[in-house]
Amino acid sequence: MLYEENITLKSLDDIDIRVGLIYPDVYENVTLSTGFELLYHMINDRNDCYCERFIYPHTNSLETKSSLKEFDILSFTIHHTDAYFKIIEILKKADIPILRENRTNDDPLIIIGGPITTSNPAPLSKFIDIFCIGEGECILNKLIDTYKKFENPKEHLNEFLDIQGVYIPKFNNHTKIALIDNMDEKFHNTNPIIVKNEDNEIVNTIRLDVLRGCSHGCRFCMAGYLYKPSRETSLEKLIEIAEAARENTGISSVYLVGPDIADHSRFLELIDELNKRNFNVGLPSTRIEKISRNMLQNLKDSGTDHFDIAPESIYKIRRSINKDFEDEKIDYVMKTAFDIGLNLKFLFLIGFPQETNEDIVDLSKYIKSIIKTRDDFDKNIELDFRVSPVVPKPNTTLQWQHFDIDTINSKIDIFLDELNDLNLECIGDTMMGRTYTNYSINLRFDFISNEDCFKDYILSCGNSELGDLIMNGSFNSPLSQWEQYAPKYDFDDVLPWDCIDLGYRKGFIKAEYKRMLKNKLTLWCVENKCYNCKDNCFENDFI
Repeated sequence: MLYEENITLKSLDDIDIRVGLIYPDVYENVTLSTGFELLYHMINDRNDCYCERFIYPHTNSLETKSSLKEFDILSFTIHHTDAYFKIIEILKKADIPILRENRTNDDPLIIIGGPITTSNPAPLSKFIDIFCIGEGECILNKLIDTYKKFENPKEHLNEFLDIQGVYIPKFNNHTKIALIDNMDEKFHNTNPIIVKNEDNEIVNTIRLDVLRGCSHGCRFCMAGYLYKPSRETSLEKLIEIAEAARENTGISSVYLVGPDIADHSRFLELIDELNKRNFNVGLPSTRIEKISRNMLQNLKDSGTDHFDIAPESIYKIRRSINKDFEDEKIDYVMKTAFDIGLNLKFLFLIGFPQETNEDIVDLSKYIKSIIKTRDDFDKNIELDFRVSPVVPKPNTTLQWQHFDIDTINSKIDIFLDELNDLNLECIGDTMMGRTYTNYSINLRFDFISNEDCFKDYILSCGNSELGDLIMNGSFNSPLSQWEQYAPKYDFDDVLPWDCIDLGYRKGFIKAEYKRMLKNKLTLWCVENKCYNCKDNCFENDFI
């Protein structure tokens, strides 16, 4: 059982607009969403609004137990496509019409944001009134201000079109993504909600918004294409936020949030300064090229006992997807981590274009070499390997790639055959896939479900026709109900998300697709040259 402190409570007599912020996932995952809590506090900073939270599967708010129908605006935040079905379930339970065309002025305005709907709003276009395309801090306050102007805002949806980052399916308008310019000046949360367990121990962390966007150009990464260029919060501001949050809450653990936080211009100084101030520091997987012994030691000293590494594949495949680091660099990081005593998780992807069965054999051999290296240091160090199929995403170079589930299954079989001598035991299916272990030698392999990834591909890259499946089916519906919706796009097809303008020059993503097939690199623009892929990349405070 978990308990909260530091939530926002307001008198309903003192506010004009009630906003319901909905996260269609379980509470434990809500605490990991930086954006969800940030928007909660940002909206509640307004005197005219009261924002309350709804957590799946409940349709009463955490703050006042109010029902969804009592709110003026309902805003969904989603990060995974399986949440599409939960949105429908929530609206049904709340007795709110599912189809936007059936809702009246008496129903809440339904809006949504998050990376997957920013990239492709089409699958949910029958259900959502307004999509927020980009970063919510740029859009939500302007949207609320416009809402306040009208007694019946739904009758004036055209007035919202002046806000950059607003896509309205009724008009199918061309929409340019809205991104934060200055990370220091944007809203930062210094008074986070405190989550405690039944032993009165704090179980959540201060989540520092270190970096937005990534300029490395990994060709499969949707977030990299959506939120480019890289923009950082200054070291001084991050320390100020961390200290203020600890003063307000007593929380001494911080988690550094960003697509690749080691790209921060003062990353090592940040880790060192947080350690000096007695913060426990956690961070996501980091690009191999940026990892040093000093960084790993600082993490170990701050209380971290494990670290994630994302080689993705063997070098030939890494190069084609624009991740140009040799195996020797991975070996250096791995051996350094083993020497320090850190447990490691390796993240691999299979199913890239031009990948062959021989590449899968080579990948399994490489994994065995990792295990042997670990054994040379300390067999008690835990090794985890996560193997996931590549899911083509909109607005990436893989958007024209088809997901072939039979080919993926065949490659997984080859992979397991090659690892047969590790004496792995299948301990069953989990929520994410299938797990194999050999705990006697501290090994664990997690194979992410191929079927779930196939469904994710369809929901990510599909069009508005998916609305029928989303409204009447479930994520667990048999594959036979999904296959008819599997998209197959040719290079010159009009795509369902062409109405979304990420700011790239015409033809850039197509050019990157061709370079990928030729195994050509596009070197990191920050250290090499500007490719003029987006307008005004380095204006203002962009790094």
